[in-house]
Amino acid sequence: MGVLRSRIERLLGNLPGWRREPSPSLTRSEEAPSGSTGTVREEATPPASPEDPLGLLEERLGWSFRNPERLREALTHRSYVNEHPGEGIRDNERLEFLGDAVLQLVVSAELFHRFPEWPEGRLTALRTALIRGEQLVALAEALELGRFLRLGKGEAEGTRTRPSILADAFEALLGALYLDGGLVAAEALLSRLLPEAIAQALEGLERHDPKGRLQQWSQAVRGRTPVYEVVAVEGPPHAARFTVHVRIGEEVVGEGRGTSKREATREAARDALRRLGLEGE
Repeated sequence: MGVLRSRIERLLGNLPGWRREPSPSLTRSEEAPSGSTGTVREEATPPASPEDPLGLLEERLGWSFRNPERLREALTHRSYVNEHPGEGIRDNERLEFLGDAVLQLVVSAELFHRFPEWPEGRLTALRTALIRGEQLVALAEALELGRFLRLGKGEAEGTRTRPSILADAFEALLGALYLDGGLVAAEALLSRLLPEAIAQALEGLERHDPKGRLQQWSQAVRGRTPVYEVVAVEGPPHAARFTVHVRIGEEVVGEGRGTSKREATREAARDALRRLGLEGE
């Protein structure tokens, strides 16, 4: 993903009104520019002590923050701010807003280059699976992010594992990484987390995308693309039921019915997978 950074940042820089703080250009063996300490952590870095929770989290992130306050802000829930009025502490909601955009950009670029033959629809479906709340919670749990959160006393015990708080904190963390080190910092983390997440998301999409599964099999085994045909429409327009056949060559391999063409097509593909022995009854 690192090879995309300069091109993406140049594109972003041309957008009207786009502004962000200057960020260092780093590799895993380089230090940040003079006057800063932010860097991708190397394996030889001495481990942080248990008394240094931010250091422990930085080890897991693979990034040493130039400005540790950005990391603290990303970990601060509004309940903590409410219990510390007048201290000038910010919660992580602004960073969450920024991190959401960073996440979509990095994931979109990764999928665009990883799957060069995929159409826009499939890329969008996979990106949606990767940035949904449940997936963000899984990524936050992989970092044990809940243990590092700053929560109000009335919230701490019951909310460290609350899905919405973990998902929001993960996005805020990406926002903090971006401000501290640019896209390279966010990519340093996501490049480690995304491969397994992509594999899991693909497995889930295959289970729920019978058309895609049938097309992959048909093209690989028979060298043909399945063709779907509406063969009947029954009932009034407001309650129509569609019947769809799917053919591979001249052979009808599946039939499906539904209240929309899309539903009937999906059922036809699923029926074909069962008939072809590619899916259980």
